[in-house]
Amino acid sequence: MQDYREFIDEILVSSNTLNSRIAELGVQISNDYKGKKLHLICILRGGILFLSDLIRHITVPNTLDFMAISSYGTSSRQTTGQVRITLDLKDEIHDRHVLLVEDIVDSGYTIASVLDLLKTRHPASLRVCTLLDKPERREVGVPIDYCGFKIPNKFVFGYGLDLDEYYRNLPFIATVNLKKYHPEG
Repeated sequence: MQDYREFIDEILVSSNTLNSRIAELGVQISNDYKGKKLHLICILRGGILFLSDLIRHITVPNTLDFMAISSYGTSSRQTTGQVRITLDLKDEIHDRHVLLVEDIVDSGYTIASVLDLLKTRHPASLRVCTLLDKPERREVGVPIDYCGFKIPNKFVFGYGLDLDEYYRNLPFIATVNLKKYHPEG
């Protein structure tokens, strides 16, 4: 596997900037849900780092659950357009205040499908918190209630976002120079 420094184009969001903005989101969410119990649903795998840091800044009582969604084919850079649930919720969400935590919203198909499904389970409220938003790529309108960063239409990796399942562990978000990136067979 290549060292990411060989194909990184730029660091789009530094570790310090991530930490600062996530703390702000935690305060905003805590204020908005004051006096309520919050049920956080993390979309795996990309959202896990974001959720782990975000939840430390949320001061209202909260519970966690997870979903895994697949909308990609053999390459993490190409969506199939079809969404399937590979891990469903363990807990009921009926009459609960639900916040869906996602790493990135680009075309909107995945999050729209998840929202449609969760609405059928009749939560008291349902909102979306995404770390990254790529409005240029949007093909389906979706409500984004909390957004960390709006980013340009570039392929990004790091801080939970993978590049062919690698590099999620990086403490920043970077763009890829695809001309220099050569995944191994």
